[in-house]
Amino acid sequence: MTADTLPDWLRPLAELAGSVQSFQLSPRFPDVPPDARPAAVLLLFSDGADGPELLLTERATTMRNHAGQISFPGGKADPGDADSVATALREAEEEVGLDLTTVDVFGTLPTLWLPPSNFAVTPVLGYWRTPTPLRPVSDLEVVTVLHQPIAELVDPANRFSVAHPSGWRGPAFEVGTPMPLWGFTAGIVARLFEVLGWDQPWDDTVTRPLPELPS
Repeated sequence: MTADTLPDWLRPLAELAGSVQSFQLSPRFPDVPPDARPAAVLLLFSDGADGPELLLTERATTMRNHAGQISFPGGKADPGDADSVATALREAEEEVGLDLTTVDVFGTLPTLWLPPSNFAVTPVLGYWRTPTPLRPVSDLEVVTVLHQPIAELVDPANRFSVAHPSGWRGPAFEVGTPMPLWGFTAGIVARLFEVLGWDQPWDDTVTRPLPELPS
């Protein structure tokens, strides 16, 4: 799919995909170590009832990695996956039942390192031509599917920083779930939107602690 077949609002992202650098999206960890495990996530954009949307999922609290976090659909590569695009699409189909015939992939972003799980994550960019309601295929992986309006993500009222008990501090977004969007996924969203010029000024000194996961 080429940029000129995308909706106008999404074309800047397609044009950016070939030039953005890993340090712009992950300034703390721009380099991927050779022993990192291949993985991919799907950044799926669509035209929703309230304007442009981004698909997000709430991971089950029982997951081995990144339990309870808000994330993009995705996961580790399987031996049968042809490439990162195949991994991202397969994972989205398995997690939320996405009809892959309704998705146009229009690029990828630089592969990024996710230190806690040692994944080398390639973000895959997709446009969802025909959005439909989705649901978790297995509640062992995903408990909630979020069709998140981008206008709400960039609304300064929904932006803040979170403080992790380890001392790490980073951007977060209120998305209507008990756990905010934070961590690796929030970092990609925040920095990508900033590079695109979609960002709005917000007060990063407003800091909240992370909610505890239910036991």
